[in-house]
Amino acid sequence: MTKSPVPKRHLPTSPFLAPASPPSKQFVVGSRVTHDVYGLGRVTAVEEGIAVVVDFGSLEARIMSPYNKLTNL
Repeated sequence: MTKSPVPKRHLPTSPFLAPASPPSKQFVVGSRVTHDVYGLGRVTAVEEGIAVVVDFGSLEARIMSPYNKLTNL
């Protein structure tokens, strides 16, 4: 049996609690981050809710939201 890729919809009249959404990640210019593919880097620009530009030394990458592979240090 496989799971459906579409999340289940929560009805407002349901007696059960709605699933909690994880808090959005916040990044500030100059903070150190790590990426699952690119490694350690420093945030050089932030486009609120859209993307983060990170300098990884040999490469500067624009990481789009949601930031699944990007973590604050």
